[in-house]
Amino acid sequence: MAGGAMVQTVGGKTYPGRMTAFVFFTCLVASSGGLIFGYDIGISGGVTSMDSFLSEFFPSVYAKAKASKDTNQYCKFNSQLLTLFTSSLYLAALATSFVAAWVTRVFGRKWSMFCGGITFLAGSALNGAATDVMMLILGRILLGVGVGFANQSVPLYLSEMAPANMRGMLNIGFQLMTTIGILSANLINYATANLEGGWGWRIGLGLAGVPALIITLGALVLPDTPNSLIARGYAGDAKRVLVKIRGTDDVHDEYEDMVAASEEASAIEHPWRNILERKYRPQLTVAVLIPFFQQLTGINVIMFYAPVLFLTIGFAGDASLMSAVITGLVNMFATVVSIVSVDRLGRRALFLQGGTQMFISQVVVGTLIALQFGTTGDGEMSRSYAILLVLFICLYVAGFAWSWGPLGWLVPSEVFSLEIRSAGQSIAVCVNMLLTFIIGQAFLTMLCHLKFGLFYFFAGWMLVMTTFVALFLPETKGVPIEEMNLVWSRHWFWGSYVTGHDAGAAAAGNRRSHNV
Repeated sequence: MAGGAMVQTVGGKTYPGRMTAFVFFTCLVASSGGLIFGYDIGISGGVTSMDSFLSEFFPSVYAKAKASKDTNQYCKFNSQLLTLFTSSLYLAALATSFVAAWVTRVFGRKWSMFCGGITFLAGSALNGAATDVMMLILGRILLGVGVGFANQSVPLYLSEMAPANMRGMLNIGFQLMTTIGILSANLINYATANLEGGWGWRIGLGLAGVPALIITLGALVLPDTPNSLIARGYAGDAKRVLVKIRGTDDVHDEYEDMVAASEEASAIEHPWRNILERKYRPQLTVAVLIPFFQQLTGINVIMFYAPVLFLTIGFAGDASLMSAVITGLVNMFATVVSIVSVDRLGRRALFLQGGTQMFISQVVVGTLIALQFGTTGDGEMSRSYAILLVLFICLYVAGFAWSWGPLGWLVPSEVFSLEIRSAGQSIAVCVNMLLTFIIGQAFLTMLCHLKFGLFYFFAGWMLVMTTFVALFLPETKGVPIEEMNLVWSRHWFWGSYVTGHDAGAAAAGNRRSHNV
């Protein structure tokens, strides 16, 4: 299988730009790490809207949800214990990200993926067999450990294995698998919601073991990345893997770049301390703000609370689950748009277009809900009004799926030099999980108190983050991952942080590797 240019020339050096069947296979298998993340996002919102699940584990929420129609629509699912069930996973993933960074650096990317799969498998078994709330939350914590490992290692693996001119497309495979996981979970929720005996939620939670098994077995057969092999002293193995994934023996320039980067990285004894240095300030800012902004788009409250949200605004039980299926389909197909366009249009164009579309959609959704329920939360939604609301939620989801969704993982994974790459990715995962936990834990309470204003809250953040991208994010399309420092040195703002000495040293290193 082939695609893209056969050879890419950057700064006088040549890099194979062909997609081989082997690199496609390795990236496809590694991307399946996104399945566990996506499946969990989708399944959580579904089971927490099922009567059988609520009545067994959260009877007070169930009783409130079944109360008379004059109950405030904004507040009828407000429960800190219910949101703890959903968001505890992200707190566990946050704590795990620091351990996962060490495992990823010392033992390699593939073994970090394996750890993620095996712990997620254990968590899914515990949740499927749960008999009380504590057992549920313990299972969620194990799932969180799995997500922490997978989200640390998979984006790095994909960025390091892919040819530079296809890095965006292959890395977004992680986000595509995430959307497939969400959609699969939504379909399972819809199919199992009304099973006799009320055990449909057990099927949904237990089936999380399927994507976990895929990434666990996949990690056993995948090679590690050449970058990781070189860094761990397996230079011969690294060159063999590089020749295999590029489909040519002409990998001299790319291999020498990796060796030079590894030698520089080996001189760094404390990557967590070094990442705070001035010359890494641009990358550190991106590692913190991109995942921070990604969560403040409000997407996770739409995706993992979609059935509950649709129930809250007046949809019937089955209709709310079907609406979540529709948004899941939109999410998946719009991600394909990003895969096709990211290495052609670039990262910035997708960020700016998607951000604008999401801002408009959030404002419209907030206004529609305000007109229907006002500040009291009383009212019922007509069919035509409900269709209009779902349409704009789908436009919002589509905008996210071809911009902040995939690029929120791609950009942090590609901007760091090797010596601080694991630490940088750990920070990105940590920020992402922390914000996901905070927003997940606070969402139903915020909806109860801010009402329709919650959607204006997220719209305001969309304006801030789109402005940040327009002013401060350089284009990284087609730049070899080991040459990324030059992008920062040429930026109008960040160039002053990457000093002339640092940029000159980087350029000299590049010339040396070319002349070897």
